[in-house]
Amino acid sequence: MPMPKENGKYTYADYLTWPEDERWEIIDGIAYMQAAPSWQHQAISSELSAQFVNYLRGKSCKAFTAPFDLRLPEENEKDEDTKNVLQPDIVVVCSKKGLKGTGYYGVPELIIEITSPATSRKDRLLKFNKYEKAGVKEYWIVEPEGVVSVFKLQDGNRYGRPELYGEKDKIKVSIFPDLVIDLEPVFAGI
Repeated sequence: MPMPKENGKYTYADYLTWPEDERWEIIDGIAYMQAAPSWQHQAISSELSAQFVNYLRGKSCKAFTAPFDLRLPEENEKDEDTKNVLQPDIVVVCSKKGLKGTGYYGVPELIIEITSPATSRKDRLLKFNKYEKAGVKEYWIVEPEGVVSVFKLQDGNRYGRPELYGEKDKIKVSIFPDLVIDLEPVFAGI
């Protein structure tokens, strides 16, 4: 649910003044409160992040999990003026210069969102468009029912048709040629 404000636009500077015990996102200046994730969501996130973290150990890229303030700037916005402050479930960044405070200012290489009934539309429409426009190389939408859609940036500016995977499949991560994510343990027990 959006938070009311007279001019209707929030920035990261506003976000920093909000209570720390509440989870918010800002998309195009509009604030959205986030609900606590389900246990299924947490189980999927934990297993996926474990596979990424284990692979990236000792490498220059790092994986981070929510809560993690991803600030996606548009048109040379300064960090505090950013009108897109997102909380992706998993983020992979390879440039440490954007790591600041409670998250990252810039464009990560890979983002994973795990859907819920409350976030599905936002993940598939609003965030999809933001990530594509920003140039995120790979975007995964994970459905707890056992389906993963992987979008890869084509020609540097548009996501191609998604690659679809089921709960027993393995996903070859395009940005890391030797990384394969095994979905069987991700969905085990869900």
